[in-house]
Amino acid sequence: MMQTFASDPRVRLVDAFDPSEPARRQFEREFSVLCSEDVHSLCRNPDIDVVYIATPHQLHLEHAQLALASGKHVLVEKPMALDVAGCTAMIAAADAARRVLLVGHSHSFNTPVLEAHRRIASGRWGAVKMIQTFNYTDFLYRPRRPEELDAEQGGVIHSQAAHQIDIVRLFGGGLVDHVYAQAGAWDVKRGFNGVATQGAYMAQLRFESGAAAQLCYNGYAHFDSDTWMNDRSELGVSTIGRQFAQNRRRVLGLSSEQETRLKSFRAYGNSSAESAGTSLENKTHQHFGPLIISCEHAALRPTPLGLQIDSDEGCEFEPWPQPILPRKEVIDELYAAIVEGKPSLHQGRWARATVAVQTAILESSRLQTLIKPEFQVAV
Repeated sequence: MMQTFASDPRVRLVDAFDPSEPARRQFEREFSVLCSEDVHSLCRNPDIDVVYIATPHQLHLEHAQLALASGKHVLVEKPMALDVAGCTAMIAAADAARRVLLVGHSHSFNTPVLEAHRRIASGRWGAVKMIQTFNYTDFLYRPRRPEELDAEQGGVIHSQAAHQIDIVRLFGGGLVDHVYAQAGAWDVKRGFNGVATQGAYMAQLRFESGAAAQLCYNGYAHFDSDTWMNDRSELGVSTIGRQFAQNRRRVLGLSSEQETRLKSFRAYGNSSAESAGTSLENKTHQHFGPLIISCEHAALRPTPLGLQIDSDEGCEFEPWPQPILPRKEVIDELYAAIVEGKPSLHQGRWARATVAVQTAILESSRLQTLIKPEFQVAV
């Protein structure tokens, strides 16, 4: 989100906190401000309107409550919290403070997804009947901190499923009636305290609208589904020549301490990380793997380059203009909610419903039965 914040004229960066001193110093150099020395002093800063929370999953609840109690609006990264109880506590804090609580970035903010949804909502192709989405990545073999490999708070279901769930809930109407799923934890080397974390899942969702969705995610660094997305990565850059096998071998040869240091080295504030002013040249729209929405009279496939429509009338392709900014759509929704007072999609109750589906995926896989998720809300 750094490049988006730095480049969008509706946003002014006035403060930051990071446990890494190099990150704080780089922020101060880039934006000519002084960083807070802890989270509490940041939340007390009277110049701040909105606090963006991009801390590890397990800290979202504490940090959101602190910011909201300080009278700040909050943009918190997905997943909103590790369980629905944490989400409910955050919603209560936002309601009590009368402040906006927005959750993202998830890939349901992406322009291709939102534009496909807008066209379907026109009714031209009838009701949505089936949604399929899948993503094959090297997620589990990227450098990770130990808690990211803890099945209770990390793995692909806590860290990645929100993207797919948000997308299919948007097209399916939001109200998931039941979930049936199977999760895979196949590599004990990628786990915590000898317990492998989830690296893959497949889930079937049924909506109250009657639509059905199939979600598949595999982070075991074998097939690369970006080859079916115009050879563009999740972030819209070229993936030609990328080799998952090299990443796997490199990470498996490291100790936990070495892996943590490698991840830190890639973070903001270090020489290998992108600055806020990184060029947009040759970037396309972002995506989260192949997605097909089947309506009564057409199938639509959003891509990084445009929208493929195969309908009763024939086939057409609508190209997208190059993105102005990555994740600009997040600021669109945040600005509309705070400044213009408009209702937002990705508010706390929507995100809690997504976390409830994540929980249902875990429970269904464990119990091998249908699970009805709690707290579902309509689009």
